[in-house]
Amino acid sequence: MQLAQFAPALPEIFVLVMVSLILVIDAAVDNSKRYLAYVLSLATLAGAAFLTVRDLSTMPVLALGGLFVDDPLSDVLKLFLYLTVAVVLVYSRDYLRERGLYKGEFFVLALFATLGMMVMVSASHFLTLYLGLELLSLSLYAMVALQRDSSVATEAAMKYSCSARWRRECCCTACRWSTASPARSHWATWRSPCRTHRSAYSPGVRHRLIVAGLAFKLGAVPFHMWVPDVYHGAPTAMTLFIGSAPKIAAFAFVVRILGQGLESQVTEWRDMLVILAVLSMAVGNIAAIAQTNLKRMFAYSTISHMGFMLLGILAGSQNGYGSAMFYVLVYALMSLGGFGMILLLSRAGFESDKLDDFKGLNRRSPWLAFLMLLLMFSMAGVPPTVGFYAKLAVLQAVLNSLCLARRRAVLFSLIGAFYYLRIVKLMYFDTQHDTTPIAPSADARLIMSVNGLAVLALGILPQPLMAICVHAIGASF
Repeated sequence: MQLAQFAPALPEIFVLVMVSLILVIDAAVDNSKRYLAYVLSLATLAGAAFLTVRDLSTMPVLALGGLFVDDPLSDVLKLFLYLTVAVVLVYSRDYLRERGLYKGEFFVLALFATLGMMVMVSASHFLTLYLGLELLSLSLYAMVALQRDSSVATEAAMKYSCSARWRRECCCTACRWSTASPARSHWATWRSPCRTHRSAYSPGVRHRLIVAGLAFKLGAVPFHMWVPDVYHGAPTAMTLFIGSAPKIAAFAFVVRILGQGLESQVTEWRDMLVILAVLSMAVGNIAAIAQTNLKRMFAYSTISHMGFMLLGILAGSQNGYGSAMFYVLVYALMSLGGFGMILLLSRAGFESDKLDDFKGLNRRSPWLAFLMLLLMFSMAGVPPTVGFYAKLAVLQAVLNSLCLARRRAVLFSLIGAFYYLRIVKLMYFDTQHDTTPIAPSADARLIMSVNGLAVLALGILPQPLMAICVHAIGASF
């Protein structure tokens, strides 16, 4: 294989080399120099971003014998992945240090998970998709269970592992009986290799298995039960990682299979996605109302947001896919801020993950309370924040069809506004229980300020990001 075949995969190769180097360096230094893994991890993400920007694609380029594709869609998603993971590392540093988890293992696992997501984003073959998904999943299992003395975290890791096994079985069974070639150009060629299995593995059954596997990855109803338990049981730094960057990779996973591989069979999977989207919005928003733990509330909120994202996918058009891409990027931004705020308010021996922990936050830190207000308004879809425009975009994508799903989306969005605005009420109108001063590190406070203000700025000027998403979809399909 010629060396030029590896050029489109240079960011992945660079991350793999760096994560191996970080693993060796961390094993050789003492506890006083654990910061080296943190610094090198940020440098790795910056280097990967440089390589991605340097070789930006204007059209799809296949590499590695058709296993790998470099296109505008993968480039844009990778850049947002680097940014998201970097913000996660900054937010998590103090939290990890105070709990004895500030170790090279966390940063190595985070980079391995990032590498898995990069492979998923650029996959042009079922084998590549599978390898990226497994690398991501195995890294996340270990991250969730990294706090070894916590039975809750261990339980969460086991539940996450079980859910991933079912997802893997659904996708692999469908792929095994679907086509003689796992290349993306042949995904729509449904054929059973054995005559006796043709009736058992009809195209409809295979589509259901693939959609079920994708729904597990997204946490869509009825394959959502692992989400609240994993989000709640995992240390908050790991929850922040799981709830942000992997959603971008999951979007790529869905759009590569359904939007590119099975686009000609959209009528076969659209009806299933309508059901998943409506159920996700209903269960996610209604169940979130009853939660008193903020991480569980955000978990059910994630389920509802994935329902909204699916509205753009099931539209089956370039505008729909672009709207879904815009939505998932906006969701990652909001999720970073929401979980990041929990990390900033936490301290040694205290997890600020209860709703009551946010009572009177405006009196303790008016600026952080204002940033949280912007984040909650955006998640609820209140203008002029970007969450409003994101929901409007996916609703416009299904404007001329799927009237029932659109009406349900508006209804459940109104229901969901209640539990978001409840947090605003707690921060500004309730008496504070905790009077401990809030003293986040300067870099975390700066990033949180940018994070919170970004949802307002993008809400006022959403067109540039939306144009990037639509262009990336159009140039890659």
